[in-house]
Amino acid sequence: MSKEESHLPLFGPGPAYVMTIALLTVAGIALSTLGFLPVASAGAASVVLTVLGFAFMVGGVALWMTAVIGARIDRGIKSNRLVTDGIYAFVRNPVYSAFMFLCTGIVFAFGNLWLLVLPFVFWAVLTIFMKATEEKWLSGLYGQDYADYCKRVNRCIPWFPGG
Repeated sequence: MSKEESHLPLFGPGPAYVMTIALLTVAGIALSTLGFLPVASAGAASVVLTVLGFAFMVGGVALWMTAVIGARIDRGIKSNRLVTDGIYAFVRNPVYSAFMFLCTGIVFAFGNLWLLVLPFVFWAVLTIFMKATEEKWLSGLYGQDYADYCKRVNRCIPWFPGG
């Protein structure tokens, strides 16, 4: 697939990913609240989990705003340009990562230690979705440029770019 022949869909697998992790978050909290899942309290560490949860939520919102409003990824998609600057220099999927952080923050703030498995599920689902869809599309569209970008920039967790 060449740049002239095709381009990525504007929304990609994002809505499916966001709905999946949102439903998992809501289901976990609902099942805990209704007594279908055991509640393992964090005890004295619950304050730390709550603060960490709110930090993740704020970080998720900030990441989303930076990616959607600041980077204007829609322009890159519409013009078939591989966006690797701005927030995309630190994480390849900042919009999806933002929702992962937001749901992780909600799980942390809820304070049921049993639900702390969910952030790992969120990460695994994001990895599977990206490998099966966008990474294949982008690799076909941008070839070695995209492969080099993947070597430098983490898929899910914002981090300083590698060499």
